[in-house]
Amino acid sequence: MVIHPNVAGKFYPNNPVALRQIVKTMIDEAFKKGYEKLSIPKAIIAPHAGYIYSGPIAASAYACLTKAKNQIKRVVVLALSHQYPVEGIATTNADSYLTPLGAIPIDQETIITLSFPYLNVNDAAFNFEHSLEVQLPFLQLTLEAFFLIPLLVGYSTPKQVAKVLEKLWGDSETLIVISSDLSHYHPYQVALDQDQKTAAAIMTLNPDGFSSEDACGSIGIKGLLKIAANKKMRPTQVDLRNSGDTAGSKDSVVGYGAFHFT
Repeated sequence: MVIHPNVAGKFYPNNPVALRQIVKTMIDEAFKKGYEKLSIPKAIIAPHAGYIYSGPIAASAYACLTKAKNQIKRVVVLALSHQYPVEGIATTNADSYLTPLGAIPIDQETIITLSFPYLNVNDAAFNFEHSLEVQLPFLQLTLEAFFLIPLLVGYSTPKQVAKVLEKLWGDSETLIVISSDLSHYHPYQVALDQDQKTAAAIMTLNPDGFSSEDACGSIGIKGLLKIAANKKMRPTQVDLRNSGDTAGSKDSVVGYGAFHFT
């Protein structure tokens, strides 16, 4: 069973040559800003909009992974289910996740060991969702080869997310990616202020400092922050911009943040 791309040709190019070029260009721009010099993170928060809007911010988060090809062998991507009504957290029976850049093997050997009453196989949810899918070409271009554990968060809690992430935490071979945009559809300055407050909460590992109004993937972020606080991790704000900075009007923008945890 294969999960096929849902938003190729919409959120990012469907043509593999064009997709590889656009991602490479964004990674190269991140290199020019020195982001590849950052330490290899254990966990990342990255945005999930169309590449013309959030792609440069996502590239800022992923650029340093080009030096982790021989280290990171498994990536847990935890994203929000926007379209499908998921109860708890959804995973899949699929053997691979396909993008225009090729198929990514799914770590079913690990997935079948997960035993939580709120984590269930729901293959249909992945057919509607973009928030996990758009992270994958960045991972393919930077890490090249890895096993994927895809998870979609629905009606869940930060505590539930934290328990699943703790189970999957692993060592340096495992990377955690939390997919989330920040504020939605505010005037530029309002969005700046709101996103800066959310970023401050993330940087102080404070899961109570923001809500779903501030970040659509708030449950995933809050779950990560709970673990990060327990493990005394160090957060880094890598990038913080919005669609008014990248493409589109400043009248109504969506916020994007890139954060590392080491």
